[in-house]
Amino acid sequence: MKMNKLASVLLLSMGMVAAGANAADQGQGKVTFTGSIIDAPCSITPETADQTVVLGQVASHVLKDGGTSAPKNFTIDLENCSFGTDAGESDATGNSVSVTFSGTASTQDPKLLGLTGEAAGAGVAIADESGKLLNVGTPSSLYNLSGTNPSLGFTAYLKGISGQTITTGDFESVANFTMDYQ
Repeated sequence: MKMNKLASVLLLSMGMVAAGANAADQGQGKVTFTGSIIDAPCSITPETADQTVVLGQVASHVLKDGGTSAPKNFTIDLENCSFGTDAGESDATGNSVSVTFSGTASTQDPKLLGLTGEAAGAGVAIADESGKLLNVGTPSSLYNLSGTNPSLGFTAYLKGISGQTITTGDFESVANFTMDYQ
């Protein structure tokens, strides 16, 4: 009888420990917060500080002889802007900005971003809101800023490189951007 009670207590204890272990492991995870503090009149929204522009599937014949794909619009959205004034000046400081896109330039046309992957014979072109091509590593014209949440518009498209054979396949091209407030 004592053995049955001891076995019952032991079995009950093991069951409670097992149930407690299961209750303690009903899901877990991790949240990582990243960012940076910048010395600028505006913040860049997280959604546009790191974004992907899908250029889609472009037929190779469209890019022959320097042809271009359809442009895809994208923006860099700013928020919480505050433009101050310097002592003795009537104009606000920091209320205009140029943007420089940098990355690995195409070896055949250094104005364009090069492609990595299977595709070749083309590059990614970035243009400002007026349609002017922005050469890799060269600042854009100034964007005049107003309001607390201005948006900077750009387009991107594939451009065939004259004299190059267009090779089909997947590609990727990465551009970093820097802002220069005036």
